[in-house]
Amino acid sequence: MNTAELIAIDVHTHAEVSCWNPFDNYGEEYDRAADKYFGSNRRPTIEETVAHYREKKIGLVMFTVDSESQLGRRRIPNEEIAEAAKKNADMMICFGSIDPHKGKMGAREARKLIEEHGVKGFKFHPTVQGFLPYDRMAWPIYEVIAEYKLPAIFHSGHSGIGSGMRCGGGLRLQNSNPMLLEDVAIDFPDIQIVIAHPSWPWQDEALSLALHKPNVWIDLSGWSPKYFPPQLVQYANTLLKDRMLFGSDYPLITPERWMKDFGEAGFKPAVHEKILKTNAMRLLGLGEAQAAA
Repeated sequence: MNTAELIAIDVHTHAEVSCWNPFDNYGEEYDRAADKYFGSNRRPTIEETVAHYREKKIGLVMFTVDSESQLGRRRIPNEEIAEAAKKNADMMICFGSIDPHKGKMGAREARKLIEEHGVKGFKFHPTVQGFLPYDRMAWPIYEVIAEYKLPAIFHSGHSGIGSGMRCGGGLRLQNSNPMLLEDVAIDFPDIQIVIAHPSWPWQDEALSLALHKPNVWIDLSGWSPKYFPPQLVQYANTLLKDRMLFGSDYPLITPERWMKDFGEAGFKPAVHEKILKTNAMRLLGLGEAQAAA
């Protein structure tokens, strides 16, 4: 990634449409409920997303969510995202997503994605994937991630997926309490764990875990910064300023809207560059930040 040419790095963007696989409408009721919840049905292709970020001179980390076991929906291929990242290596990085229910087969896939496709980290969504982060079922995949000393992003807090559906679509919010990541942080100190989103209703738990465990970070995606809890802004300005990361959750929120609101949300000017860019450079092992780390 050519960080010198980028004004920021967005560590949390989603691939929404596959151009490799045929359209799969199985479980589309989750999409319709999410559209209603978020007030948006924007679903760009990977190419359209990359073009948008290139125009804005913002780097991006992109991933899908493999929830084949819980939702029965065909995932967007990790390899499709990885190929786009290779073609746009100056400003894009691919993270993989593997359903933890795949166990050792998932671990084999993780290794292949790293060694053959250049994947630089992984994304998990405990609510949508239907697992508890500390469940030993996921250990084989974690072991591969730790072996290569790569980061892993975990969804935390409320989920718009399933919101308003009968029984919440059967999805359990309790799986995404960030404190459930503590065993993972202890047993896998070589994994840099990123807690995604303001973790409502468990924001204080996320802050406590990040303060206590030096391999835990927080990405600020999924909400406009103008709605952030005050304690999140407080710690981003002080004790956790080196482990807070810019993330938009695109296409839910555009990076330009997030950055505009960020500039007006009470973050000290001294932490702007850290949150928007240099913290992500350290996490991802990019450029001068890698040497400093």
